[in-house]
Amino acid sequence: MTSDSPRHLGRKLQLAVASLGPCGYAPIVPATAASAVLAAIYAGLPPIGPAIDGGVALATIILGVWAADLAEREWGHDARRIVIDEGAGMAVTLCGQPAGVATAVLAFFAFRFFDVVKPFPARRAEGLRGGFGVVADDVMAGVYANLAVRVAAWALARIGA
Repeated sequence: MTSDSPRHLGRKLQLAVASLGPCGYAPIVPATAASAVLAAIYAGLPPIGPAIDGGVALATIILGVWAADLAEREWGHDARRIVIDEGAGMAVTLCGQPAGVATAVLAFFAFRFFDVVKPFPARRAEGLRGGFGVVADDVMAGVYANLAVRVAAWALARIGA
């Protein structure tokens, strides 16, 4: 396979998606770096609506499974460079949330917490094979984080903050 063949270019694209470009190559905590970059991007976006948020989350999950599947074969099981799963988890965390810096910061911390702690069934999902297993635990962490951000926003509104 030559370096300019369509198959080689497709493989390079798949690995670039898996690492979210340079994010997966951060010298320390690439998963946290990827989550922070995604939160910063979200903070700068105008409100786009829950339907588009949901579409972005679904597309990121599908791309994540596709890209992580090859990346695992290339780099090893859930290698540090694979951070598209954080992309999927952050997309789920931010799905349907109000736009803004405060939401993005809260979502970042909530997602990182649940991604590290991995409450049931996230830890079990992590053991699944291939790209699906790489992404599944982060999607579960994203669901928990999404709910936590909603509860925090509700609580802050109730106290008038």
